[in-house]
Amino acid sequence: MATALSTLMQSAKDEAGLLTVEVTADWMQGRSVFGGLQAALALQAMRALVPDQVLRTLQTTFVAPVAGVVRVRAEILRRGSNATHVEARIVDGAATLAIVIGVFGAARSSVVAVAPTQPRVEETAAVELPRAGGLPSFTQHFAVRWLRGQVPYTGDTGCEHVLEIALRDQGKTTEAHVVAIADFIPPIALTHLAAPAPGSTLTWMLELLVDRVDHLALAGWRVDAQLVAARDGYTSQSVMVWGPGGVPVAISRQSMLVFG
Repeated sequence: MATALSTLMQSAKDEAGLLTVEVTADWMQGRSVFGGLQAALALQAMRALVPDQVLRTLQTTFVAPVAGVVRVRAEILRRGSNATHVEARIVDGAATLAIVIGVFGAARSSVVAVAPTQPRVEETAAVELPRAGGLPSFTQHFAVRWLRGQVPYTGDTGCEHVLEIALRDQGKTTEAHVVAIADFIPPIALTHLAAPAPGSTLTWMLELLVDRVDHLALAGWRVDAQLVAARDGYTSQSVMVWGPGGVPVAISRQSMLVFG
């Protein structure tokens, strides 16, 4: 039986500064826990230390596969007058499996104000995410349509994808939901391939553009992604995350590996 993201997050226990949660098989991405969930759990551990400040950026390095019981330690690196830097590590004994740095910052007065505008996308050739066929387990929690581009392993060499995304969960939208939605999109490079091959994320940078998301629905999200460069199996991908109604929510940048 699938476990909703909100249920999984609520099941985490924080004892003596160690956040522990058993991740069910439906949240696996190959041999590792879905990267968006790893980052969301790290963020939850950080929130025990910084409960009120607005999250500005989240930087994640995926070091090794994570599976089963996930354990996260968090510590404040520096608390300044405006920004607080917090580190969280997913650990297995003495081994570090992922490192996440969160920057939380108070609002400051500024004359600079620039808001992205969502471009229009034609939906005439939308492609639904298949519900079967060897997809990673975590994808069952998402309803997805490709408004531009194709699903992985179709041999399409386009470098721009636009996805409409809904997350299958109940209740109010949280930071964890946003992190999961932002990390859903597969490497665009996988679509260039004609047959399945592994791929994984090395580093991920997520910048939040809003102070709160609990008023946004879990359906009607859109991500606009671009494959910026690819060489020697390493790829660089940028993503704009739009909330329902075209609200600019986050900007993402990922360095990925593609074995094919």
